[in-house]
Amino acid sequence: MVPVVDLSRRARRYLDAFQAATARVVTSGHVLLGPELEALEEELAVWAGTRHAVGVSSGAAAIQLGLSALGVGPGDEVIVPAFTAVPTASAVCALGAIPVPVDVDPVTAAIDLDAAHQAVTARTRAVVPVHLYGRPAPMPELDVPVLEDAAQAHGALAGIAGAAAIYSFYPTKNVGGIGDGGVLVTDDDEIAAAVRRRRVHGMTAQYVHTDVAQNFRLSELEAAWLRLVLPDLSAGNERRRAIAAAYRAAAPGLAWQADHLRHVYHLCVVRSADRDEFRAHLLDCGVATAVHYPLALTQQPAYARYTRTPCPEAEAWATSCTSLPCFPELTDGEVGIVTAALEKV
Repeated sequence: MVPVVDLSRRARRYLDAFQAATARVVTSGHVLLGPELEALEEELAVWAGTRHAVGVSSGAAAIQLGLSALGVGPGDEVIVPAFTAVPTASAVCALGAIPVPVDVDPVTAAIDLDAAHQAVTARTRAVVPVHLYGRPAPMPELDVPVLEDAAQAHGALAGIAGAAAIYSFYPTKNVGGIGDGGVLVTDDDEIAAAVRRRRVHGMTAQYVHTDVAQNFRLSELEAAWLRLVLPDLSAGNERRRAIAAAYRAAAPGLAWQADHLRHVYHLCVVRSADRDEFRAHLLDCGVATAVHYPLALTQQPAYARYTRTPCPEAEAWATSCTSLPCFPELTDGEVGIVTAALEKV
């Protein structure tokens, strides 16, 4: 069976180097907020082309802390696409703010700019466009700060267009960790400083707390791992693009997510009128698939209450999307199995 993803293949590539890094961290006596994280942040800032990179405990934490640094608080509204992973919205709720889901483009799955514009009210304080599946999204111009959710888009952006951008290091991501992790990148000194304080209980000096905040630290072991895998991102992204191109060439008549020159294919997604039948066919051909995501925010039990306007395109994506195997360690033979299956659709 061709897997949707197999993290053990990546782990085997870096095992020896990580064992050495683990020994380095453990014997250093620094397990939190130490030299590995400092070095990682410097490397991520260079990679992102920004003045600052602040490592935190997850991508969701990066969104929460980024919005907090932008001044978002209880009762404020934040516009988000209705088709996204739930953490985009849950991070807004964690601040006591209100996520306002808007519809997405039927071809790209990115936030619909007109829908976002129409959702603005006097309480709107920010907008969080999502670069879904690794495809760059257009940037809304709403006269409020933009926090880019690039959790799935490592390497897809040519710099940042908003006040800040966040990335997730969840293990399956293009830069995947060995646990949870995330980063906020920005050119804004005040945003970076606020996130640094608030990732560690709002401390500015030992036991001196100037902000109300919780613990959002990234461990030294996680940072050490990420430093190992970051240099291979570009090659991994090129492999993902090549795999996606092979799939699209094998079945050009299928409803693929619109391509983009900088798409990094964290997920290679195709839509079908009968998803169950489509997935069953691929399974019979020895190809595993997944669904990202089966429900729009407007359909989620915990988040449907925030719906203000219908989001039919978001719900249509949720009903029809299928994720195909697309990760750098796939063999050419496995790619061939998937393309052969697609040709028979």
